[in-house]
Order: sequence, then C-alpha cells, then structure tokens
Amino acid sequence: MTVHYVGAGPGAADLLTLRAVALLNAAQVCLYPGTYIDDAVLGHCPDGAELVDTQDLDLDRITARIVAAHDAGLEVVRLCSGDPSIYSALHEQTRRLDAHGVPWDVTPGVPAYAAAAALLGVELTVPEVVQSVVLTRTRARSTAMPAGERLERFAATGASLVLHLAITRTRELAAELALSYGSDCPVAVVANASQPGQVVLRGTLHDIADQVEAAGLRKAAVILVGAALAEEVRGAESFLYDPARDRSVKRGVQT
Repeated sequence: MTVHYVGAGPGAADLLTLRAVALLNAAQVCLYPGTYIDDAVLGHCPDGAELVDTQDLDLDRITARIVAAHDAGLEVVRLCSGDPSIYSALHEQTRRLDAHGVPWDVTPGVPAYAAAAALLGVELTVPEVVQSVVLTRTRARSTAMPAGERLERFAATGASLVLHLAITRTRELAAELALSYGSDCPVAVVANASQPGQVVLRGTLHDIADQVEAAGLRKAAVILVGAALAEEVRGAESFLYDPARDRSVKRGVQT
C-alpha cells in the first residue's frame, strides 16, 4: 500500500482535486490537521473510515499511526491544508516513512494564497507593475528563518508578497514593510478563504493592523502586500494577447 499525502486546499470541500476526492473515497484511515480541515472535507471519506486529528500529535506519533495502518494493509491518506509543497512538514514526514520503508506519493491542492487571490479577484502578476510573487513567513514560535531570507530583502524587490503564519505580528510587519513599499501600499488579509467563516480585510500598510486586531484574527490567515492589489492597477497589456504580436509561428509549426 502507498501512503497518500493529499492537499486539502483552502478548506472548501468542492475545491479538492478529482484525484484527492477519489483517494479520500477509498481511505480506510485519514489523518488530518483539525485546526484547518472541517467535516465537509472529511465527508469525502467513506463510512467507517478511521479519522485521526493530528493537531495535538507530534511527528513521531503521527508517523507511528501511519506506519501501523500501512503495516495492517490499510489505505492511508494524510491530508495537508492547502498544498503539500508549502509549510506542510512534508519533508520531515516522508523522511520518516522512508526510514520505515513505507512508500508514499503526493497529490497537490489549491494553495491558500491562490484561494485568497481568487476571493479578492486579483492577479498577483500585472505586466510592468509586478512580475514576481514571494511566498514566505516570519519567525514567531517557529524554526529560524535561513540567514539570507530576511523580509527586508524580499520587500526591496517590490514583488507581490504573501506572508503565511504571520497574522499575530501584523503590526510590526506592516511597519517594517512600509520602509520599502510605502505606508500607502495596498494590503489584503484573508482568513479561512473559501470556508463559511471567511474574512476579507483590505487596506494599506498604514491601517491594516488596526483592522486585523479589530477582527480578532489569530490563525488561518494570509497577508498579501503589493501594488497588484490596488483597486485600479495601471499596468501594461500582456504581450501574449497583443494584436500586434506575430502569430505566424505556432506550436510545432514554422512558417
């Protein structure tokens, strides 16, 4: 049996991929982070499936549950919030499974930042305004950031910035980012995107902390910063769809 790491997306049960739903339909054991994943997503699991909330388990205890289920010949799904490629502890978990000789694979999911951008109705890469997106976090009660990944360095590029796991430090981060982006730079905070209790706050680096504190946001939120979030973005038109573009050269055909 192969253990399946599955991206659960931002929380909405209908934003799972078809592959994710099929794997959940067949799951006999499903481990999930209860802080982020609710009953609607777990509703894709069959009746009688063992559901294991991992929010109070350390990695060794999670691994033990997975290995025991695998050794018993059961179909195991390990749900990850958002997409497993970002802040999912995938590396630590799969390294442990490798040590036990347990095969595994990964099914991607809709990442939180993409769900947030969709809810805002924005493109984070506007021609001649911004063409890069930085996904990062800051340190609070977590592992240290690599020495070269300082927030001020990312901010200096002017890229669209997405901060994960940072909502409790909004005020100090806004002050730090304002040094590069300016205090009037547009900001959005999205919590629980796609879920019934979703919250959307829009403002600037000057006032967003006041809004976050008034809303009482403490978790499951992303902070998006940058010019692409402005109500009226004055960017260039994409060359891809420019009527002046030479379309005589098509895929695989030279004329």
